[in-house]
Amino acid sequence: MKKWLNKIVLETDNVKLLPLNTDHTDELLIASEDGNLSDLWFTSVPNRKNIDTYIEKAINEFEEDKGLAFVIIDKKSNKIIGTTRYTNAKPEHRRLEIGFTWYAKSFQKTFVNSECKLLLLKHAFEVLKAIAVEFRTHWYNFPSRNAIERLGAKQDGVLRNHQITTDGTIRDTVVYSIIESEWKTCKRSLIFRIEELHKKTSR
Repeated sequence: MKKWLNKIVLETDNVKLLPLNTDHTDELLIASEDGNLSDLWFTSVPNRKNIDTYIEKAINEFEEDKGLAFVIIDKKSNKIIGTTRYTNAKPEHRRLEIGFTWYAKSFQKTFVNSECKLLLLKHAFEVLKAIAVEFRTHWYNFPSRNAIERLGAKQDGVLRNHQITTDGTIRDTVVYSIIESEWKTCKRSLIFRIEELHKKTSR
């Protein structure tokens, strides 16, 4: 059977998304240590203890046509600055989720997130012909929730007591989505936001 998700490279003038593989382990760890991101209790950023399992799971998802993980490269420095992925893919329903997204602290609150989301959403809606793209995050991850809402995604609901985390706390998961009919407007908004962010950094 033909796979829905195939390895691709997505890029703008500033960032490049490359399919994740084991060769990226060391650079990913360096990126996660920029801001000690794995210490944040409401995220699932890998550290030296679990990075191998983290990457193995992503590769297994791809082989099962359930996901496709990327490393994010800053083209100016040619360094890996984070990761993101398609996950929870349902080819038969043309639905998927964008998740497991994190950026090195020094690249947060820049144009990077908007450009990465534009690339992923454009491919999902215009190439994969998805009818909906979902986003999920921890109830207490307010920076992530704000970033998702800035994309134009709408909240579908909250999955209460959704997961037991590694530290034993219970996670409520907030679910958002952008549907096919909303993409054109979301795309225009994203492009405008990226243009405005670049204007600020060029001053």
